[in-house]
Amino acid sequence: MSTTMQPPAASPKHSNRLGYVTADYKGADSTLCAGCGHDAITSQIIKAFYEYGVEPYNVAKLSGIGCSSKTPAYFLSRSHGFNGVHGRMPALATGVLLANKQLVSIGVSGDGDTASIGMGQFVHLLRRNVPMIYIIENNGVYGLTKGQFSATADLGSKAKSGVANDLPPIDVCAMAIELGCNFVARSFAGDPKQMVSLLKAALGHRGTAMFDVISPCVTFNNHDGSTKSYKYAKDHEELLHEISFVPFFEQITVDYAEGETKDVELHDGSHIRLRKADKGYDPTSKAEAFNTLRQCQESNEFLTGLIYINEQKPDFLSLLNMTDDPLATLPQERTQPSENDLREIMADLM
Repeated sequence: MSTTMQPPAASPKHSNRLGYVTADYKGADSTLCAGCGHDAITSQIIKAFYEYGVEPYNVAKLSGIGCSSKTPAYFLSRSHGFNGVHGRMPALATGVLLANKQLVSIGVSGDGDTASIGMGQFVHLLRRNVPMIYIIENNGVYGLTKGQFSATADLGSKAKSGVANDLPPIDVCAMAIELGCNFVARSFAGDPKQMVSLLKAALGHRGTAMFDVISPCVTFNNHDGSTKSYKYAKDHEELLHEISFVPFFEQITVDYAEGETKDVELHDGSHIRLRKADKGYDPTSKAEAFNTLRQCQESNEFLTGLIYINEQKPDFLSLLNMTDDPLATLPQERTQPSENDLREIMADLM
């Protein structure tokens, strides 16, 4: 878990602020189906981490089980990787960050891994505000087991076999807001510009950044009856705003007209700049986020963009008032009570 390796001494011609090139953020070749939305998400993660300037050796990437959970192998090969059991990635991530709170953590899950078997863990991750980026690669089906409906499949949508789904979907964004998540975003795998901006904003957020990405399954859920296909997503996307993200380490240049933008200051001093839609959407309003999600659901649209943000809630590690040094780096004499301390404890119990 330690991060002892240093970045290159000399910066290559095409490198980021740390001197790394794009190849330093790539992973193994993908074994997913050609055209899978998950691979598009992988590409945007690579781009966002490179452009933001994240130290690759200081990243912990986590996953559970499913097609989505294979994807961490395809980015940031020089980082720490943990593949847990089905739906248990949140507990794994919490343990990792308790051991070393200096790591940048990104978890990749799927709609089955999160909204079904992992729902209990997902709920408590959000409630605790564990500082990590949590991506749901949402395609509405269980791809590894041949395309059954998942809990996020829309009511009335059809499977590849023609069978219609007769159960209502779980809206993970609405649920995340209800549970107190303070960074909730949704995007589409086929919108790289929006995804990169949102991912960089998530990197600047201190707390759980929940990111739901509609990611079509080209094998089992990309047909005319699907509501999570490429065509349906492009036809029914409701864009909240155009977003650009300005990291704190770059000179900020602003080109805006009065009344058209809103800046939100993040904990690391960086800003996310929102260009509002005509209806004046305010992502700091929980009530407006709920109402807009419901309205779009009723009109068979899905929102994309930063749906809700609140930078005031402390994250889980801050609440625990932990030592400044990562637990994983502490010597034994600082983690083990002394003999005298143990005697006093035992005396109090007698």
